[in-house]
Amino acid sequence: MGNKKRHWLLNVLIIITVVFCVLVFVEHYKNWHKIEEGNLRIFSGIYFQKVPLAEIDSILLVDKLPEMERSSGFSWMTTEKGVFKDSITQTKVYVFVDDLRQQKIKVVHHDSLKMYINLKDSLQTQELYSILQTDLQNRSTSKGNE
Repeated sequence: MGNKKRHWLLNVLIIITVVFCVLVFVEHYKNWHKIEEGNLRIFSGIYFQKVPLAEIDSILLVDKLPEMERSSGFSWMTTEKGVFKDSITQTKVYVFVDDLRQQKIKVVHHDSLKMYINLKDSLQTQELYSILQTDLQNRSTSKGNE
């Protein structure tokens, strides 16, 4: 039997492909969020939203997502991510849901734009909700004092 050696270019291509697949998985694996400089930044794979905290109109905890039509995105097991179209108002809705079984944060910003967020850990979701709710209450009381 002949002992054939694989061409080095094929080995490099296989390694690059595996590394790329691992990076894509890590990007979509969970929602990455950060609150800095007065903005809520949420990132998952190719989906990114930057919402100024001052533009957030309301925050609610909801158990279920409403009926929506997917424009782009994906669903896998209990994960739902992407851009959807609200079937009633026909507006864009961004969905960053890591676990459909848990509560989701519904963020309404810029008067009518909606975004649904939850994280893999329900305690982290509750913590993010508390931070956003506190900021919203602080802004509404400071407007009332003016």
